[in-house]
Amino acid sequence: MPIVTLTTDFGLQDFYVGLIKAAILSEDEQLNIVDISHNVNVYDIVQGAYILKNCFAEFPVGTVHIVSINNYGTKQPCFLAVRYAGHYFIGPDNGIFSLLFDKIGEGDVYELDFAGQDGFPIKHIFAKAVRHITGGMPFNEIGFPVDEIEERISFQPVVSATQIRGAIVHIDNYENVISNISKSSFERVRDGRKFSVFFKRNNPIKQISKYYNDVAIGEPLCFFNASGYLEIAINMGKAASLLGLEVEDTIQVDFH
Repeated sequence: MPIVTLTTDFGLQDFYVGLIKAAILSEDEQLNIVDISHNVNVYDIVQGAYILKNCFAEFPVGTVHIVSINNYGTKQPCFLAVRYAGHYFIGPDNGIFSLLFDKIGEGDVYELDFAGQDGFPIKHIFAKAVRHITGGMPFNEIGFPVDEIEERISFQPVVSATQIRGAIVHIDNYENVISNISKSSFERVRDGRKFSVFFKRNNPIKQISKYYNDVAIGEPLCFFNASGYLEIAINMGKAASLLGLEVEDTIQVDFH
């Protein structure tokens, strides 16, 4: 049974998610639709890309991932079908795919036909594209070949011999704060040295924890999360609110 995932900024209050699911199932009622998240902040393609990027590979090869965030964020709306690492992605060409993937192969991006659609057009676009892919039709016949996609520059840490200067890229439902500093880059620069993690005007953290309860309740800690990125949290507390942290704030690690 083919799997189709949904990642959107529609929320769960309105009927938009239902319309998309109805259109997809009307094409093939045997599909297995999985909700990844509908609570992406409105228009926030950075958050949406972070969520989808960190879980899509856990689905079986051949899964179709629909991403519907800030669909009309460009002057000329454009929707793409993308093939990457054995998975398929359908969504707007608004920069989100450049955040999802390091490099897309030649012949793996196609523009979907947007003409003649009215009402809630994305339901037709998504449903037809899903049917094409799950029906086993040639991928290169799904639309028009595209050589370039909309680019969105993502935050990258600045690395030196004694420091990594990164940024907060995501705050989860528990208000844990996730940075763009990877474990691999941290360990490479650290090279066995001591370190201090600085953020805003808070006291630095000088050790990496493994579990939240490695520190007392209410105390801050940092560790590398399941995606391999440095995370700042408070045991049984809300780090973002209590520490005054927001997305794009600086996280700095000094090695000494």
